Amino acid sequence: MQYIHNFSTKVLCLFMVGFVLLMVQSCGVYSFTGASIPPEAKTISVQYFQNNALLVEPLLSDEFTNALRDRFMSQTSLNMIAQNGDLAFEGEITDYATTPVAIQSDQTAALNRLTITVNVRFTNKFNESSNFESKFTQYMEYPSEQDLNAVKSQLITDIVAMLVDDIFNKSVVNW
Repeated sequence: MQYIHNFSTKVLCLFMVGFVLLMVQSCGVYSFTGASIPPEAKTISVQYFQNNALLVEPLLSDEFTNALRDRFMSQTSLNMIAQNGDLAFEGEITDYATTPVAIQSDQTAALNRLTITVNVRFTNKFNESSNFESKFTQYMEYPSEQDLNAVKSQLITDIVAMLVDDIFNKSVVNW
């Protein structure tokens, strides 16, 4: 009797594992990030995002482009190629600006806001309905008594991470 119970438990476990694998396979390329990528897509290309903002931060293009590439390399099984990937990104940085916010009674700003905007063109060779061109904007605020140069590096890193999240979500998570 114990043998039959162990055998039926093993069969049930194998059935459950098979069912889960079948479900994952039928949904295309799946990752635990929630990305849904067409199963026929094997490559991705991310062109260099030129900084066309009025105020140019010298390392911003490199940081943004590399962060977007890194996100797809670390969270999908796609291979990065130089151009014409099955999924392809191109675009430019269109705004990099700091502005005062939270004006106080003495007409000084309590906070400043660093804003970065990128224009992104996304092409999916296998699902043209998911293609888009969109602007993505993110910002972070910092105390006005702090010099931007003192906090700029961390602000840029944090804003770029938020922008990359938004772009990743729109392109392959379909939010």
